[in-house]
Amino acid sequence: MSNHPDIDILYIDNHLIAVCKPAGMLTQPDDSGDISLMEKVKKWIKAEYKKPGNVFLGLVHRLDRPVSGVVIFGLTSKGASRLSEQFRQKTTQKFYRTLVEETPKPLQGSLRHYLRKEKSLKATVFPRPSPDAKEALLDYKVIENFKKTSLLNIQLHTGRFHQIRAQLSFIGYPIVGDKKYGASSVLPEGRIALHAQSIVFNHPTSKKEIIINCPLPEDWPSI
Repeated sequence: MSNHPDIDILYIDNHLIAVCKPAGMLTQPDDSGDISLMEKVKKWIKAEYKKPGNVFLGLVHRLDRPVSGVVIFGLTSKGASRLSEQFRQKTTQKFYRTLVEETPKPLQGSLRHYLRKEKSLKATVFPRPSPDAKEALLDYKVIENFKKTSLLNIQLHTGRFHQIRAQLSFIGYPIVGDKKYGASSVLPEGRIALHAQSIVFNHPTSKKEIIINCPLPEDWPSI
């Protein structure tokens, strides 16, 4: 939609704002004290609309710090709660692009595993139901091959902790730069080659279908 010095705005209306998060940036504040996307968006809204006092910005979903792509925030409490409910009920559609090491075989398929989030902030993958593990479903398709990597389209059906990262690693094709899950490569600024490219959802008040797209980072696939 439009670019501003600090944030890349993809869509905005009275009830929500969608922005493209750079890899390496926090979605929301944490104990590190590093600036987050949420803080940047609040700062922009305050300045752009000359709002006095605190600015409301509802967190609807989040992306891991090393991941880039579409993030949606609610601008009203009604917008935030209705959007959050769609994510909880899994009525949104989420599509990712990722670069993985080597080329998955087969070139297209569905993955069903069971993931358990560990205290070490890593996901353990099980091929069958296991205590404390949650079902994880995704579809993947190889859309382009390069020398040592492949570009995949991913449709995510469940939103488990580190789901795409853990499942692709489990089948032997870790995401480029994702050392935590066995990648041999390292990318600058702690990035990994995983990008939330698009989200499809119903507008919180008009109920109209909205499709938000965020272009791939410019340095793909040269990384």
